[in-house]
Amino acid sequence: MENLGELIKLLRKERKMSQQDLAKQYGMSRSTISGIENNTISEIGLRKVEAILNGFGYELTAVPRRSTRPTLDTLKKVNFHG
Repeated sequence: MENLGELIKLLRKERKMSQQDLAKQYGMSRSTISGIENNTISEIGLRKVEAILNGFGYELTAVPRRSTRPTLDTLKKVNFHG
């Protein structure tokens, strides 16, 4: 979520909006917007984040992570020990 907060802050500033403006537009408190942007809020509903991103012309998506370490199956396929 850290990157989402940074993105939301960047998009808000590009549009010359205050945190209060954004909060009012989406029925949130300014402290909630601040928490999202600074990654200090303990829990935030995905619908709230999605609504903000949609308002800026973005969509929230999920993509599978790439493993940084090979799996055992991968190592077997490349004949790691042979």
